[in-house]
Amino acid sequence: MGDHPGDGRRRASMKQPAAPTGDIKRLRTGWTTGATATAAAVASAYRLLANEALSQVHLWLPKNRETDLAVHDQRVCDDGTTVETGCIKDAGDDPDATHGARVWVRVARRNAPGVIFHAGAGVGTVTRDGLALPVGEPAINPMPRRMIVEHLARAATHLDYHGGFDVTVGIDDGARIAEKTMNARLGILGGLSILGTTGVVRPFSCAAYIASIHQAIDVARANAVPHLAACTGATSERVAQELFALPDMALIEMGDFAGAVLKYLRRHPVERLSLVGGFGKFSKLATGRLDLHSRRGGIDFDWLAGLATEADTATRDAMRVANTSLAALAIARHAGIPLAERVAAAVWQVAARYLPATTALEIVLIDKPGNVLARASRGEMPG
Repeated sequence: MGDHPGDGRRRASMKQPAAPTGDIKRLRTGWTTGATATAAAVASAYRLLANEALSQVHLWLPKNRETDLAVHDQRVCDDGTTVETGCIKDAGDDPDATHGARVWVRVARRNAPGVIFHAGAGVGTVTRDGLALPVGEPAINPMPRRMIVEHLARAATHLDYHGGFDVTVGIDDGARIAEKTMNARLGILGGLSILGTTGVVRPFSCAAYIASIHQAIDVARANAVPHLAACTGATSERVAQELFALPDMALIEMGDFAGAVLKYLRRHPVERLSLVGGFGKFSKLATGRLDLHSRRGGIDFDWLAGLATEADTATRDAMRVANTSLAALAIARHAGIPLAERVAAAVWQVAARYLPATTALEIVLIDKPGNVLARASRGEMPG
């Protein structure tokens, strides 16, 4: 997932995908769209300036890493004034929506020095404040821009060229692929983003998904959105919309990463935060766990049973051996115990520890169909 910050390539599920069993270190790393575009840009420049058709391009990546990327195709356009090169994005063993996509770059000469970037078909344009790029710019993130500029400068020096370049970056079928991402919600319209901070895609990395959460918060704050709703899934997002009628940019696709939201909002606060999620995931958050993924651990049924302080021993024992958190909830409800309300209050207590006192916090617990089980705007346990 090393290529995901900025457009959240896994919007369809809103969950961090589970890594395959076994040693994750054996999984094959890949290359970001930024690295892929850099290779295509260099190959275009060599054909344009020296009529040299490269079969592969040597890249110098951040963190002192080097690699060679293959050229897939190339053509000379506009009577020889422009060259387009395509390279295939290889995400390694990461389940990246852009894996296998053709990233293409057209390069043309400019009399003035420097590099001017343009969005080709399949690459989006920034339309909202809060991103790392100004409104109106093609969605080619800062590190890929830097990589392309530096590699073109190397090529120009090697070929004794003293002018500048117009660089147009596109992705075949990028507009369709972008529909699976958060780009439109972030204000990146028309296609995908060219991404990557290291040039390397590391399979199943959490850092990339967390970065996309932070970027969504940045966009909301830059556009003066006072109320955010952080949701664990598509159902909780629908409930948040029904309850609060928020604009799309106010909905934060938290997935399993509650800690990523809470810790970031501690440093970048908003006026109001609603946490909306399923009873099972929030039962984990209520115990202080900030990563809600199942591989980090299951439901603490002993803890749930401990909330049923007034229940008899048989009821608490039945809760401890329940198959699911909702089954434990049903047992508690049958005994007249407000378990959902107590879990919501416990979630509020945990979340409030990470937020500034100026942020109004509310918790909304739902069941699988999306019915609201409980709401809490303070941490006092109901009787």
